[in-house]
Amino acid sequence: QVQLVESGGGLVQAGGSLRLSCAASGSIFSINAMGWYRQAPGKQRELIAAITSDGSTTYDDSAQGRFTISGDVAKSTVYLQMYSLQPEDTAVYYCAAVTSGRDYWGQGTQVTVSL
Repeated sequence: QVQLVESGGGLVQAGGSLRLSCAASGSIFSINAMGWYRQAPGKQRELIAAITSDGSTTYDDSAQGRFTISGDVAKSTVYLQMYSLQPEDTAVYYCAAVTSGRDYWGQGTQVTVSL
């Protein structure tokens, strides 16, 4: 079992920045990759960014150039630095951990971007 705890969400004005953090505990040796998803009201959960155990990163087009994922999968911590936030970035952001057996999710942290 892997437990994930996110922090760092909140309310920010358009153009502002936020940094999300995620820490995993439990069977962290089984984690192959970690990532950030988000889910806006009425929409499906979507992958924003991910990082693998070798440090490779991938981004959704909506995050490319504005968001940066960092961290260390081996140390089971991951961060999402978000710049130039826009109202359309408003969503619940979830941390995820991928293992060979299953995926795990955090409880989510709300990010709200106002005009």
